[in-house]
Amino acid sequence: MLAHRLCFSTGVFRAVCYRGVRLASTQSTESSEIVRQRELRKSRQRLETLALATKGLPSFRDTARAALGGELKRRKTSTLQVNVGLLCNQTCHHCHVEAGPTRTVENMSREVVDRVIELMARSESVQTVDITGGAPELNPHFRTLVAAARRHHKNVIDRCNLTVLFEEGQHDTPEFLAANQVHVVASLPCYSFANVDKQRGKGVFDKSIRALQRLNELGYGRVGLQQPLRLSLVYNPLGASLPPPQQQLERAYRSELQQHFGIEFTDLFTVTNMPIKRFADQLLQTEQYTAYMQLLLDAFNAATLESLMCRDTVSVSWDGKLHDCDFNQMLQMRLGAPGAQAPPAPATVWDLESLDQLEGHSIATGKHCYACTAGAGSSCTGALVS
Repeated sequence: MLAHRLCFSTGVFRAVCYRGVRLASTQSTESSEIVRQRELRKSRQRLETLALATKGLPSFRDTARAALGGELKRRKTSTLQVNVGLLCNQTCHHCHVEAGPTRTVENMSREVVDRVIELMARSESVQTVDITGGAPELNPHFRTLVAAARRHHKNVIDRCNLTVLFEEGQHDTPEFLAANQVHVVASLPCYSFANVDKQRGKGVFDKSIRALQRLNELGYGRVGLQQPLRLSLVYNPLGASLPPPQQQLERAYRSELQQHFGIEFTDLFTVTNMPIKRFADQLLQTEQYTAYMQLLLDAFNAATLESLMCRDTVSVSWDGKLHDCDFNQMLQMRLGAPGAQAPPAPATVWDLESLDQLEGHSIATGKHCYACTAGAGSSCTGALVS
């Protein structure tokens, strides 16, 4: 009974996921500039509303500064996270990037991909290239980026929603990922059929299980293999609550998936829902936003500050802009102000010669950052402290 309770949390929203879309043939009559301006206006209006709702909360910068005894600053960049676009075969209400089948304009071009590859090659400190979206596999240059990263001996992460592997043109994607030893980080918000389909849409659980079984067949997550390929699963709560303890939930996932479906995986990441974009809209509509922000503030854990992903990760948007993290990217927050001895922070991939130049810069923050420091902490690689 405890195992089943762990997958559920309070909340009132559901996700709607669209499948069977011929994404490759989707065309848009809008220019990228029109789309950019519309999204910018929408973002500004939302931010104004959220600012009013959190007016009484202390700034994250002040809270972090008090805990650290100084500014939150960047270390050497070890992870290059690349958002190759917002095109996705699903549209889920908890998605912090507002991805979906209609987001065809915001797709990284070959020019930007080539520049990212140049920077990756020049940046000695970068060890991992973390590719995200949308559904990153739907970008036409996804495989080019993966292959280039592997040629330069970088670890590669593919943030996969699993159902994309059944889209047209993706039949050999699992084999491609395995051949390039790509670390697959797969969304699976529960091991329960009812809960997954409730959150992500009818039929998503079945496709997810089939995709995981296929990945297992190729050597992903197989505990008994001498050198298994890494398969990480991602859990996020259904609503306005913090995730349960990561190790406890991982044990439940492992037991349930093995017993019912014969599925093995390497590890589980628990991720706190970020109060931005679609999730923020849902919280506002249900009058839970202020209470959720207070929950995050009350659960602030100073021990997480040393491990925050923004300290050693740089996030590149589909159009080549630089950000401290994927969440800041979605809020149009550029890299933070420079440290005392550092030059001005570059704005795009064309404004610097190496990501090593970013060391020492201060980090741009907002009240949404409390989600990363609540409880055990949260990052793209799960909890920050045990």
